[in-house]
Amino acid sequence: MDGALSHDRVQRFLASPRKGGAEFWKVVKPYVRQLQRDDGVLIVDDSIAEKPYTDENDIICWHYDHSKDRLVKGINFISALYHVQEVSLPVGYELIEKTERFIDKKTGKEKRRSSVTKNEIYQDLIRQAVRNQIPFKYVLNDVWYASADNMKFVKHDIERDFVMPLKTNRKVTVSGEDKKHGRYVRVDTLVLEPGTVMTIYLEGVDFPLSLVKQVFTNEDGSTGILYLVTSDSDLTYDQITTLYGKRWNVEPYHKSLKQNASLEKSPTRTETTQSNHFFAAVCAYLKLEMLKSTTQTNHFALKSKLYVRALRTAFDTLQELQPIRLAA
Repeated sequence: MDGALSHDRVQRFLASPRKGGAEFWKVVKPYVRQLQRDDGVLIVDDSIAEKPYTDENDIICWHYDHSKDRLVKGINFISALYHVQEVSLPVGYELIEKTERFIDKKTGKEKRRSSVTKNEIYQDLIRQAVRNQIPFKYVLNDVWYASADNMKFVKHDIERDFVMPLKTNRKVTVSGEDKKHGRYVRVDTLVLEPGTVMTIYLEGVDFPLSLVKQVFTNEDGSTGILYLVTSDSDLTYDQITTLYGKRWNVEPYHKSLKQNASLEKSPTRTETTQSNHFFAAVCAYLKLEMLKSTTQTNHFALKSKLYVRALRTAFDTLQELQPIRLAA
């Protein structure tokens, strides 16, 4: 690399003081300011970068993976993703650190847990986005963060609106009088036609919500139902479902972070180097995302293009180094 990059430089970076969300904001801030608009949305979600062969510590430990319905070993992280102008920029993240040890009463075995909940981290990431003056009107998240406390936090504390899904057993009522007397029913017992919007009151939430029922077809041909609520009473059915559809941009972020930015391939062994490698991987994703917007090429195609160019250079160099054939 003609001295532009060395193994020692990488090693020093990984071993340097631990970097986190505050340092990352300095990296991403210029891109946010370049793209920000009032119609941007903030998406909060978590994922697990699996590390099955790495020694366990406070960062790399066992977490329950809802998508696989089992415990997996790895790094559990929560990200705040700012989606604006078809670009998805991570603007904050937090690693789940299970620093507390306790004895499980059922198994009698020692386990780990975090001193802060994911909902507390969820709210901290959103506060951070507000403090950093990122313009957004809606917060989007999946069903695991659709608690009454989070809804009240978004509506009252940061004065924004949200679109969130509900579990089918959440308790609701369509009447303020029924709410006053605590007469709630399960949301899946309501008669609600797809394409319509119903005003409801959710147990534990002190303001009315707009509810829609979205019916969709799964990959296996089965039918699924998604109940969505929003705090913005002016939204139509199409606006609610379109807004929530933007939440799926967090899935390509997680996938690219793991497969293109090599998040799961780090050989680091200490909590500091593991944290700094995570920081570097998110920075790599950020650069890929900005390249995507300027080249109109997705992350996987960009990675393939770089690899092909590197292979071409290696092959050409090999041809130059071939021994000269002696004349017969």
